[in-house]
Amino acid sequence: MHFHQSHYRNFKAYYLEYVLERLRPEFPGLVSYNRFVEFIPSVLVPLCVYLRTRCLGTCTGISFIDSTALAVCKNPRIHAHKVFAGLAERGKTCTG
Repeated sequence: MHFHQSHYRNFKAYYLEYVLERLRPEFPGLVSYNRFVEFIPSVLVPLCVYLRTRCLGTCTGISFIDSTALAVCKNPRIHAHKVFAGLAERGKTCTG
């Protein structure tokens, strides 16, 4: 989880430069990067089960939020657009 919040662009650099260097006192049994990669297939199913059972919250009715701006219509067709007539303006998206 920390890898995604770090400045590292790939996991190998993160593991070699951060985990092995700075986290060794917290995790004394750390393995080499090659050995770590070999372990991935054997722990994938248990990890998925753990994430599915322990890390999912209860659904509150909002399951997905996407803030991607969707253009209402292209500018050449702005006068022919009838769905958002009166609302659509140049440069406006579905988020305002």
